Amino acid sequence: MKRLIPTSLLGQVMTAATLALLVAQIVSAALLFRASEERREVAVLTGLAFQLSNGAEFAERPRPARVRRRPPPAQGPVDSLIRPRIRLPRELRYIVSDSPPASATDTVESNARRERLLDMLAADGVPVHQMRIVERRAGDDPALAAFAASRPRLAARSTWRKQELHVASIQREPGGVWETARVFEPPRPSGGPAVLAFQTLVIFAFLLTILYLVLRRITRPLQQLTARVADFSRTPSQAMPMEETGPSDTRRLIAAHNTMEARISTLLDEKDVMLGAIGHDLKTPLAALRVRIESVPNEAQRARMADSIEDITRTLDDILELARIGRAGRDSTGEREAVDLSALAESIVEEFEDLGEPVTFAPPAKRIVAQIQETWIKRAFRNLVSNAVRYGGSARVSLHHDGSDSGADTSADAAHHVTVRIDDDGPGIPAGEIEGMLEPFKRGETSRNRSTGGAGLGLTVARAIATAHGGELVLANRTDGGLRAEIKLPLDQG
Repeated sequence: MKRLIPTSLLGQVMTAATLALLVAQIVSAALLFRASEERREVAVLTGLAFQLSNGAEFAERPRPARVRRRPPPAQGPVDSLIRPRIRLPRELRYIVSDSPPASATDTVESNARRERLLDMLAADGVPVHQMRIVERRAGDDPALAAFAASRPRLAARSTWRKQELHVASIQREPGGVWETARVFEPPRPSGGPAVLAFQTLVIFAFLLTILYLVLRRITRPLQQLTARVADFSRTPSQAMPMEETGPSDTRRLIAAHNTMEARISTLLDEKDVMLGAIGHDLKTPLAALRVRIESVPNEAQRARMADSIEDITRTLDDILELARIGRAGRDSTGEREAVDLSALAESIVEEFEDLGEPVTFAPPAKRIVAQIQETWIKRAFRNLVSNAVRYGGSARVSLHHDGSDSGADTSADAAHHVTVRIDDDGPGIPAGEIEGMLEPFKRGETSRNRSTGGAGLGLTVARAIATAHGGELVLANRTDGGLRAEIKLPLDQG
């Protein structure tokens, strides 16, 4: 069902407008039908009231001489000569009898119709002691059937027998005679549904065309703006102002986005310049300080001072690397080449194995080649494996492509990505702190000791590297304990 409902602004507005027009046409058709039925009912009641009010006068008038008319040429069966509405002969329109005519198929008219007829007769000055008003088929009316029996030509016709006949009888005073009037129910207008359907199609075609053109003028700039925001969020490059088009509200939105994009790009550049300057400016005095501590006579103090300087130097290296990644990720795609990720991950694992660390690697079933900046990806892998060993005691590295295992992504998008997974058996990270662990200088271990924690930039650098390649870094706690870190890289990067 959800697939049938459009998700775009254009589609939803067009759908809403179509449904609104359809409902409006249905309501209009219902009102027109009701008005048509009201006109037919008024015609029936008016005819009955006229006959009952003036029938006696017309019955006493002499009938004019009948002029024989040549019948129309035959066009087929007898029924094809029948008009849609048959006019009753004078002797059947108004009849005086001792009792009202009855039929086994009579349907008593509603009280509302009876009251309306009484009001019409009262307006004409006709007193009514009793009234009987019924509806029957013309073929079931005794007087009309007797009249047709005496006229073989009319009796041979069948169309009139199915028409609805309204019969009203009144008694003006107690014990008086019954005056009866008969009126055929007027036929419904022909071609009504077809005319209404044609009208609906014309209205739909005209209004929806106008609405579509207006909405396209509004939504096209919004679609372009959406695409631009998505591009800017993936790779914040230099500001590329969009052309301000569309209605005034949309133009102001585009102008505000252009201003915001320019400011963000400027802030990112300033941040990278600042980090780079801090790193370079601090390295020189640190190098000089490293030379000066050689004159410290106490060897233990000299070793601690050297370790502190080394920690600061490594932290500055991380800061400089983060700045370089950020600038390269915005300015260009970097120097990338086709690299076998399986071989690269295996080489990283071998480095840790040579150091005696409990790191294992599960190679994929086939080679996975991606266009990457090899030095950066190695740095990201090392950071994640190092964190797993430091906090989890061990690391298990594996590669997954196109849902090749039961735990991998099986969506259609997985075919275009490779996932490098590092699992450990540590305590994991509290669910509310996972996102914060990706921020700079955020550590799971509160001390600043390099042997137990580090500077808190490893995950930040790994995420920056993944983002620079159009991928992402995802952290999640495993159901059976430990933390899972995944770097998802696209395979369509060139």
